[in-house]
Amino acid sequence: MSTPVKKTTPSKKTPVSKVIPAKKRTPANKKKQNSFSVKWKIALAGFLLVLLSPFYYGYVIKCFTSTWRWIRDMGSDPHYRTFKSFNIRIPDKYAIHGIDVSSYQGRIDWHKVKNMTEDEVHISFAFIKATEGVVIVDPYFQRNWREGPKAGIICGAYHYFRPKASGKWQAVFFLQNVKTEKGDLPMAVDVEELNGVAPEKMRAELNAFLKYVEAKTKIKPIIYSGLKFYQDNLEGYFDDYNLWIAHYYQPQLNAGSTTKWSFWQHSDKAKVSGINHVTDFNAFNGDSVAFTKLLVK
Repeated sequence: MSTPVKKTTPSKKTPVSKVIPAKKRTPANKKKQNSFSVKWKIALAGFLLVLLSPFYYGYVIKCFTSTWRWIRDMGSDPHYRTFKSFNIRIPDKYAIHGIDVSSYQGRIDWHKVKNMTEDEVHISFAFIKATEGVVIVDPYFQRNWREGPKAGIICGAYHYFRPKASGKWQAVFFLQNVKTEKGDLPMAVDVEELNGVAPEKMRAELNAFLKYVEAKTKIKPIIYSGLKFYQDNLEGYFDDYNLWIAHYYQPQLNAGSTTKWSFWQHSDKAKVSGINHVTDFNAFNGDSVAFTKLLVK
């Protein structure tokens, strides 16, 4: 007979509770660090925007230029200082200033020229190129000759002299294109090169030019020349004529005590309102009474 098998009662399973992983807490100091770095990034981005801005560079360049001019002018002649508006040094002990122009300066707004001023330095007169040799008329002469006086600028016409050509025929050609009026500056002749001819030949033709103009207008022309050319080729031959001498970037015109000059072209790099190119700048050697006395009657 078999032994009866006891039935076993199944044991109850104990429920296992799920373990939920705890969330990691971000330390407070790390949050502060993240906030701090964001602020720095914003600040850095703003700084770079300013640094790369054209306005910033314009400001820096302006400050640098002003400082450099101040340093450059230290210890220099106080009567030969930089005038910012004109962008050149000007011998300010002279009371009357002016320019000379040709087609190189292009179309000029003469009213802007007249209205430009800095520390009592302003443009009172202008020499205007009219002709050259025996065939060339400056393409802007008629316009400049008309519009300059309208703006209140006292004007004078000049001829660029070519020593190889006849002095008399150059004078005839010049007078065919220029008519002076009361209150104008006397006519001028620009002689600054030999063009391969001997100095004696140049002086002979120049003398013929001067005599013809003077005979026809009853006015002695002004002679323009560079200082070196004048000293080498003209000094002692035309001393009874008013002289207009070019001598650049100097505090004074070192032409010698015996040279009586009326106009000094002291710079060829002036910036003038109404003119799109650099311009020659001049000073008159005298006061307003002497200047008025020089004008055409």
